[in-house]
Amino acid sequence: MEENKNQENLNDENSFKSVAPNTINNQAFKEKKVKNNNGTGFVKTVLLPFTCGVLGAGIVVGTCFGVPSIRNNILSGFVTEEGDTSTSADLNTQQISLLDYSDTAVGVAQKVLPSIVGINVTYSVNSIFYGNQGTASAQGSGVIISDDGYILTNNHVVNSSSSSSSFYELGKASKITVKLYNDDTEYEAKIIGTDEQTDLAVIKIDKDGLTAAELGDSDGVQVGEFCMAIGNNLGLGTTVTDGIVSAVNREVTDEDGNSYTAIQTNAAINSGNSGGALVNSQGQVIGINTLKVSGDGVEGVGFAIPINSTTDITDQLIEYNKVRRPYLGIGGIDLDEELAERNNLTVGIYVKSLETFSAAEKAGVRVGDVIVKVDGQDVESVEELNEIKNKKQIGDKITLTVWRDGKTQDIEVTLQEQPTD
Repeated sequence: MEENKNQENLNDENSFKSVAPNTINNQAFKEKKVKNNNGTGFVKTVLLPFTCGVLGAGIVVGTCFGVPSIRNNILSGFVTEEGDTSTSADLNTQQISLLDYSDTAVGVAQKVLPSIVGINVTYSVNSIFYGNQGTASAQGSGVIISDDGYILTNNHVVNSSSSSSSFYELGKASKITVKLYNDDTEYEAKIIGTDEQTDLAVIKIDKDGLTAAELGDSDGVQVGEFCMAIGNNLGLGTTVTDGIVSAVNREVTDEDGNSYTAIQTNAAINSGNSGGALVNSQGQVIGINTLKVSGDGVEGVGFAIPINSTTDITDQLIEYNKVRRPYLGIGGIDLDEELAERNNLTVGIYVKSLETFSAAEKAGVRVGDVIVKVDGQDVESVEELNEIKNKKQIGDKITLTVWRDGKTQDIEVTLQEQPTD
């Protein structure tokens, strides 16, 4: 096993208060009496011309706003241009076209829908009480990444281990089928590779001429920008939901203990959306929908794996059927100042265990050592160690500075490939 981690009601009352009756009612009564005394002369000389003028002005303004070019010219006088500080009112009025918003959503959907698939997985179910109990099925989504049938999805969509419980376990997926957009044919798929650590998987169907999705740049995603989630929502078939990017670089951990740096969105993500696409206003995939937060008082909190972080994983899954990672073979415990002092040790990573024949064991690291630096950089947690190590390649050398018997020494380790299990 590789390194282990320690891990209103808003009560806004609208109060409708009555206006002081004596003042208003008495004034109205007096005005009424005056109007009655003037008779028809007042109507002809004042009221009728005033009313006609108001109606005429309303008709003219309404007609003008009905003509787009005239409306735009009128409104332009009230719009503060970017960088213009000459207006004393400092208005920030802008025309907001719902038609433009709708056109964007329609355009994005039309572009991306042909690249999204629905996935159905059939498992055998084994109960701890009753033995083999038949089969079960699960639904998910996928993104076509090549015109010859390669599809990117989540590991938990096609890997049964993420769906097992203490009362039953799912066997290997006995069948995986894929439905394309506007195509009722079920295409049988095979698993090319899976990676539990990143919750990504690649499957393939035997079909050419598919529409591969256009991948965007998730590093350039900004908070507040338009986005759309597309997937096999609740197994109903391809569904689109829209929203904005709520946050970027959000650190989240799933129920299996895997940590991700994710894009957060308020676009609705429901069961069956896993493995589908989060796309931007240009119809480019910026993330793979993977997680949502559910429960009382929770609404609109979903997460997607940034697409930039998937490309290397995808390439390796296709080439090697797995992800090849550098490996030390250390089981460690984080030592903060309090824990270190209590055990007469120093701040760092306590080596609790070593895998037999691992890179660290071969290099001379011992159980009981405290790793205080990696390549000259101070470390206080396994997470920091892994962050440095994971930037290396298999076969690269890494220098561990360990504290042993009150003294420090450097140990050079040649990184191995992480075992499959």
